[in-house]
Amino acid sequence: MLSVNNISLQYGGRKLFEDVNIKFTPGNCYGLIGANGAGKSTFLKILSGDIEAQQGEVHLSPGERLAVLKQDHFEYEENEVLQTVIMGHTRLYKIMQEKDAIYAKADFTEEDGMKAAELEGEFAELNGWEAEPDAAILLQGLGIPEELHTKKMAELTGSEKVKVLLAQALFGQPDILLLDEPTNHLDLKAIQWLEEFLINFENTVIVVSHDRHFLNNVCTHIADLDFGKIQIYVGNYDFWYESSQLAQKMAQEANKKKEEKIKELQSFIARFSANASKSKQATSRKKLLDKISLDDIKPSSRRYPYVAFTPDREIGNDLLEVQGLSKTIDGEKVLDNISFTMNKDDKIALVGDELANTTLFKILAGEMEPDSGSFKWGVTTSQSYFPKDNAKYFENKDVNLVDWLRQFSPQDQTESFLRGFLGRMLFSGEEVLKKVNVLSGGEKVRCMLSRMMLSGSNVLMLDEPTNHLDLESIQALNNGLMNFKGSVIFTSHDHQFVETIANRIIDIRPDGMFDKQISYDEFLELQLQKQQ
Repeated sequence: MLSVNNISLQYGGRKLFEDVNIKFTPGNCYGLIGANGAGKSTFLKILSGDIEAQQGEVHLSPGERLAVLKQDHFEYEENEVLQTVIMGHTRLYKIMQEKDAIYAKADFTEEDGMKAAELEGEFAELNGWEAEPDAAILLQGLGIPEELHTKKMAELTGSEKVKVLLAQALFGQPDILLLDEPTNHLDLKAIQWLEEFLINFENTVIVVSHDRHFLNNVCTHIADLDFGKIQIYVGNYDFWYESSQLAQKMAQEANKKKEEKIKELQSFIARFSANASKSKQATSRKKLLDKISLDDIKPSSRRYPYVAFTPDREIGNDLLEVQGLSKTIDGEKVLDNISFTMNKDDKIALVGDELANTTLFKILAGEMEPDSGSFKWGVTTSQSYFPKDNAKYFENKDVNLVDWLRQFSPQDQTESFLRGFLGRMLFSGEEVLKKVNVLSGGEKVRCMLSRMMLSGSNVLMLDEPTNHLDLESIQALNNGLMNFKGSVIFTSHDHQFVETIANRIIDIRPDGMFDKQISYDEFLELQLQKQQ
């Protein structure tokens, strides 16, 4: 078991953690969530021993092994891939080295023989004879083919290195597994394999991820890092989010009878228990949920932006006609004779090649000319574009947030109106007077969303809007686009974001274009069937 007692840490005058006390128990997967900068990765480093807390202690039961997903992708450049995975089990790898050194001796002594026998016994206890095949199974599950297993790490691509380091963390059934953004750079098949691995993993997992779909599939508990404290909640991310919203509603309606609230809670828990997707987790999670009382559900102090896009006019039937668009960039044909018609009420997710998607967005937004082909927006449409790279919108570094937003608000330029709009996006008080050159990536995205909301457009084009956002902002944007009464064409790596918004999928491929009224999950199922 892993536990922390009275952990406190501060940098400068800012407290990250204060008197944190938690026990992480075997068989559970904890999703560690919190706003950007709250200290999630720092807390994992305290658990792993990479950072020492200023107060308190971390306790790991004697004999238990803790494994961490390494973030340095160049640490093992001279090691073979299979060897790198086995190095995840430090003691086993050390025994293997010691054994090899002894057997390589020219003057093998009786003492060497006794030491070798001792090492062989421990090697067998640690399942050492299965180390190489077990490592190979992990690598193949994550999509690293056998022909790469004997290559040096330096010969692998960046995404392949990420998979090897993930296999290293998973290797040897560690008692505690710490994973910081494990789905980054993983393809769909690898993510699904990892989900299945963690669902069947019988020890303790603590994971940080911005992927809500992943957290929903693997987590039995949510560890909410908020205002320097960590509160543990039973259930996955959606359960935590819904229950915190329910708790706020209950707090606001305190005059309701308690019996009515209990009935609502029971209905809520029953719905989530029925929706659990994996049988093993469904059983264990239902037992946990059944034990929840009304007092266990507390409102979160987490603040969510308010994202709502309101079109100034209703859209007509003629929306967008694209005919034979082609574009070559740096000698590579990115778009090849692309044609499609966008209809009223379409919410299109562009999936697949990122360069092709971004190029299409730039052409439709008038920022780039196609080599051939044409497109035509309907006369009733008004478009607002969210680019992947927003740097040009923040080039005037001396402008504060109020003045920055004022340039996009022709109808009402009063400071009170603009402050109200910025307040929706969590910029309050003196924050609205800070210069745009000091904004973080996530803050710039929230500013760009404010600009889009002010536009009153009935067609939204968004290229990777979830990049740089924390879970709260992603959830708010997700809800805003689901409720939007106009049409949307967008890209995102967030599975749940795409699945809950899109009603049509377009995949621009070198061999043609997939275009169908279909959900994202249905599209992914088709892709997996083709791969099998």
